Amino acid sequence: MTLTLRALKKSNVLNEVVVARDGQEALDYLASAGDPTSPDPHPMPQVVLLDLKLPKVGGLEVLRRMRADEKTRLVPVVILTSSNEERDVIEGYSLGANSYVRKPVDFTHFMEAIRQLGMYWLLLNEPLPR
Repeated sequence: MTLTLRALKKSNVLNEVVVARDGQEALDYLASAGDPTSPDPHPMPQVVLLDLKLPKVGGLEVLRRMRADEKTRLVPVVILTSSNEERDVIEGYSLGANSYVRKPVDFTHFMEAIRQLGMYWLLLNEPLPR
């Protein structure tokens, strides 16, 4: 997570980045997104970078619940994980992931991968109208 934040900052991504420490925190955040009556009102994210290995609620379950909820089912989700398991790729796409990216082990390659993700999903991709 720290490396991802560093890579986004170094790539001059100026969008607000919200970090959920576990899957339940991510689901709670998404549940209150876009709700002006929420005690902490915030917009729906433009994209979700989702790790599969999350405490409390795993990444695939977070994705499953996002796609089952009318409010979050169209939010772009990029699975960003170290998993090399073919079944994780298949299940991720089956559950509605928009992209599956394996985290490069090499630091330079990791920084470049995050830069490209930021460029595409935050600058080039046309977000869902709100």
